[in-house]
Amino acid sequence: MLNSVFPKIHKEGYRFLAIAVIITFVCLLFSKALGLITILLTIWVYYFFRDPERISIQDDSFLVSPADGLISNISEVDGPVELSLENKKFTKVSIFMNVFNCHVNRTPVSGNVEEILYKPGKFLNASLDKSSEENERNYYRLKTKEGDDIIIVQIAGLIARRIVCEVEANKSLVQGDRIGMIRFGSRVDIYYNNRKLLAKLGQNVVAGESLIAIK
Repeated sequence: MLNSVFPKIHKEGYRFLAIAVIITFVCLLFSKALGLITILLTIWVYYFFRDPERISIQDDSFLVSPADGLISNISEVDGPVELSLENKKFTKVSIFMNVFNCHVNRTPVSGNVEEILYKPGKFLNASLDKSSEENERNYYRLKTKEGDDIIIVQIAGLIARRIVCEVEANKSLVQGDRIGMIRFGSRVDIYYNNRKLLAKLGQNVVAGESLIAIK
């Protein structure tokens, strides 16, 4: 119960939380009304960087969601040209994270990280589909034990200004492992094939737990 009310926070949040506390203390010295506003802001910062434990299904015939948020797009597309997969067809599921969602991202399936590629870019609204091609983003190419390519793309949004990657190439991951986070509103795309879609457009999903597709 205590952990659900006061979840642990991601290490990226400590600096921002400290800044918010200092600002709140200073504001309270001058104005109770302004101090109340900054107290609310401090609470929001704390919950934005929350990093709760998640329980994955631990069955690699399923893909679990890589992010908390709203499924904003489902489409059949060519693979990312940045990873030389443009001649291969994938299903792409896009998950939009607003500023109230948990922003810690997780691997949808167990496998080996074959490649990580960072691509600088713009900071368009992450709910727009063209943000997948124009915004700052980070690609993870994951190879499953069956040899399937699963692509996860962290995409910075209108407010987001830093993508945090916490894994390295050639690292083996277990379904639900943390791979990083994006600071403030943003989006995560997952590309897959040879699986049946389980999720629906407009569905709210939970990273590491909600089922996206099945083998």
